[in-house]
Amino acid sequence: MAKYILKRSIRSIITLTLIITAVFILLRQMPIEGYFNNYEKMSPTQVRVGLINLGLDRPVHIQLFDYIKRVLGGDLGISNRYRVKYPISRLIASKMPLSVQIGLMAVGLALAAGIPLGILMARSARSHSRFKIWDRFGTAVVVLVEGIPPAVYYLFIQIYGTELLNKFVPLPTLFEMSKAITWVLPIFSLSLGNMALSAMWVRRFMVDESTKDYVILARAKGVPASVISRSHIFRNAIVPVVQGIPSMLLITLMGSLYVESRYSIPGMGGLLVDVIKRQDNTVVQALVLVYSAVSILGLLLGDIAMALLDPRIRLAGKGETR
Repeated sequence: MAKYILKRSIRSIITLTLIITAVFILLRQMPIEGYFNNYEKMSPTQVRVGLINLGLDRPVHIQLFDYIKRVLGGDLGISNRYRVKYPISRLIASKMPLSVQIGLMAVGLALAAGIPLGILMARSARSHSRFKIWDRFGTAVVVLVEGIPPAVYYLFIQIYGTELLNKFVPLPTLFEMSKAITWVLPIFSLSLGNMALSAMWVRRFMVDESTKDYVILARAKGVPASVISRSHIFRNAIVPVVQGIPSMLLITLMGSLYVESRYSIPGMGGLLVDVIKRQDNTVVQALVLVYSAVSILGLLLGDIAMALLDPRIRLAGKGETR
């Protein structure tokens, strides 16, 4: 177990290092306007002096090494255009809590709705009923959510969801932190894709588990169907689903870029879109680093959770299968 976690951790560190390197080099190919607030008014001499002061005149590998040292020390640099000379670490610290809160609530809602739907779909699929209503309904939901681009249903939810809620309570068009009702549509939008995925995973694994020998044996022994479903089928089927939680976090992170911008939520997603528009290279670089670190950490925690839930899991070695 310890060896498995250690290898996964080393792989995660290597992956993050490669991402930092790639982003750092790519951003060095961007126009230098993103490093100056008033580039249009600067003379060539002022630009050259500014680049020297920022250390951008040195070889790229030396710049990268210095940047990694500063990041490890908690220094992400300063904003050049979004908020001039403001520490990026403080900027991110002011935006991250709201994004994390909305993201976790969206994932929680997705699991709370998706897992029961998946269970109902699996039971319906195994039933002798001709219509299999829950399985058909759940499959239709999954197909619609997976088949329609998220940007499309995000827009529809904002337009028609706002109109629907306005029939019951006055609803501002944009997000307001102090009004709980304005949290509903963004959270629901971000949860929809993950809800469909979790329902699909639970249904698939529960149907697969129901055909295993130990389930057939339990039925032959006369164990009640509810006990078999709860204590045997669901318990084993949920293990692979846990590994999908990091993927849900990734989907939520990607969706937040659009959703936060649509609802003017003052979080990380809206900030990244804003600084890209303003070509604030240092903030873009820092945010990509943070998003990458969160994504890789989520995947690592998913692997560790899988290993803890199922001790049989190990990293495949030579001549082995995982």
